[in-house]
Amino acid sequence: MRTIYIYAIWYSMKPLSALPVALLVSSSFVAAQQDIEHITVSTSRSNAPVSTVPATITVISQEQIASQLAFTQDISAILGNLLPGFSPSRQKLTSAGETLRGREPLYMIDGVPQSNPLRNGSRDGKTIDPAMIERIEVIRGANAIQGMGASGGIINIITKSAGDNRHQLSAGFTTPTTGGSDSQSYKASYLHSYQQQGFAVVAGVSASDTGMYRDGNGDLIGVDGTQGDTMDSRSIDVFVKARQQLSGHESLQLMVNHYKLRGNGDYIQVAGDVTTGIPAKSERGETEGMAPQNKVTTATLDYSNTAVFGGSLSWQLFLQDFAALYGGGRFAAFQDPALGANFYDQSQNKSTKYGSRLTWFKPNLALNGLDLSAGADWLQDETYQELALSGRNWVPETEFTNLAPFAQLRYSALQNFTFSLGGRYEYGKLTVNDFTTLAAYDSTFVAGGEPDFNELLTNAGVVWQFHPNVRLYGSYSEGFSMPDVGRVLRDISTPGLSVDSFLTLQPVLSDNLELGIEFSFDNWQLRASAYRSDSDLGSRLQADADGIYSVRREKTEIDGIEAEGQYYFSTDSQIGFSYARTNGQFDNDDDGKVETDLGGVNIAPERLNLYWQQLWLPQLSSRLQANILFSHTLNTGEQFDGYTTLDFSSSYDTAYGRWTLGIENLADKQYFTYYAQSTPAAARYFAGIGRTLNLSWSHAF
Repeated sequence: MRTIYIYAIWYSMKPLSALPVALLVSSSFVAAQQDIEHITVSTSRSNAPVSTVPATITVISQEQIASQLAFTQDISAILGNLLPGFSPSRQKLTSAGETLRGREPLYMIDGVPQSNPLRNGSRDGKTIDPAMIERIEVIRGANAIQGMGASGGIINIITKSAGDNRHQLSAGFTTPTTGGSDSQSYKASYLHSYQQQGFAVVAGVSASDTGMYRDGNGDLIGVDGTQGDTMDSRSIDVFVKARQQLSGHESLQLMVNHYKLRGNGDYIQVAGDVTTGIPAKSERGETEGMAPQNKVTTATLDYSNTAVFGGSLSWQLFLQDFAALYGGGRFAAFQDPALGANFYDQSQNKSTKYGSRLTWFKPNLALNGLDLSAGADWLQDETYQELALSGRNWVPETEFTNLAPFAQLRYSALQNFTFSLGGRYEYGKLTVNDFTTLAAYDSTFVAGGEPDFNELLTNAGVVWQFHPNVRLYGSYSEGFSMPDVGRVLRDISTPGLSVDSFLTLQPVLSDNLELGIEFSFDNWQLRASAYRSDSDLGSRLQADADGIYSVRREKTEIDGIEAEGQYYFSTDSQIGFSYARTNGQFDNDDDGKVETDLGGVNIAPERLNLYWQQLWLPQLSSRLQANILFSHTLNTGEQFDGYTTLDFSSSYDTAYGRWTLGIENLADKQYFTYYAQSTPAAARYFAGIGRTLNLSWSHAF
């Protein structure tokens, strides 16, 4: 039975929309044959089925991912099309401003955090190629079990495992309906699986050559010379996962994924004009300095034993090596009299993370129906931000140590009720040696230090299955994340400060409430939820006069509603909807009360996604989807002109593989992206992608 959820609003919530929440439905369609009621999600760190977890959980299947790859290779765009409450894609290499429920999500690959807690370079959504993804598990809202960085939710990308098919081949070609060879893209991938006598391995490679994007007017979209771009780039992903069954209850697994995306540097930007509505464009030209790039290696070693003290033990060791090079400029922050006037430079984030994740699950602990999940996480993160051309450190070398034991109880012996209660103790220590800021910040000496933090995070929830087809749930959880330490440290220009006493290094704590309801009947499903997330000392990015963002620590309050639904006319035909609206405010005048609207950098626009999926013949299927973003005006004066885009795809199966034709932005709508409108500036006033054809072929045998 496939499930869709409906969410209720509790009395303390602000009015969010004129639409009745009970009628709001959405589309995160669940693949046929998949019974979400009995799915065990690894992200939850227990063996509990989804139906007993008091949270909004979405499992994006491989089939769903494939349906979206017909239109785009952008993981952010895929998430936005399938998840209400996720911000529209920037359509760039950066993921800055892409939030989940108004806060940044924690990206993971097989449980390994991709997000960088010390210096957020906003590249964590671009660390793996979609060809290596088996499914994506999403827990929306703060989650104490996963700990640091999961204040907006968890997006855990699960890599492919060895399958019955030994060979998996794919190839694709993309071109706009207007434009020449400079706008054409190519992609190919191959994976090989092998299984024999308890041993299984899958290995593969994916490569792409991406051309320029064009808008609805047929013009070349402006390259993002600062944050980096997926246009005019090449990427490669090399992946291997091997698993050995050591005994009837023991197994060992190794996974390594290396991903690299590098710009070609063949185009330069022509700035737009916000006042006249002229978008930023591109023209051929040689990029000064080095082209932006991402280079990420993620590795895991997993040990599993299903017979440890009557329970199941899983232990993961992991490593991530991350380097993100950004575009350059003659920014005021880069200037130094010793280097001459108007000096050109560019920054690069470098981070090395390694750690351990230990989990023990014991069913029927002391009492029948009482389950325990317990364990501990350890993370060591070493990060700095350098100016690559001059060899200066913009952000000093920082080291963060995080140790977090946790325990989670679940009791399900009472008829129709499941209760959960848990806690997680977070200990974090930041180590920074003495350093001197750049000349632009008056070469200020800052005494180092080792500030540490101790926080106990709690969560509680209840699920009430008061009818075989209806489920209610409510939950309270606390979230923990670090502010962007790097931004804070690099901006210091006041003498006499020390790392130990600098207030803005304090962690971001959030209190989160959620209420939800789910319906599941023969041919329709519906779910809806309402949530609230408050932080007494939140973290907000604010653009300064030089275009570089700084961190502001203020009280923040965020609330919202989400709804999703599906209706099945038959086993061959279905329609669906997803809707989300999020509101957020912060305390701008430090009077203890929030009064100023959070902007587009934090809050996604009100959004409605629709789809119709049809199986015409056993070999022929199609999908039509609409993404509707509603206009809004904030009390800060920020305005957003909404827009609607249509996508269409059709697939045909043959004996030699599946052929798919996808058309992104079917109506060739000319629009400015949400981020471009939310943070208007000549250099990032980007139009969205116009009508684009995607032809792909895949074959497994």
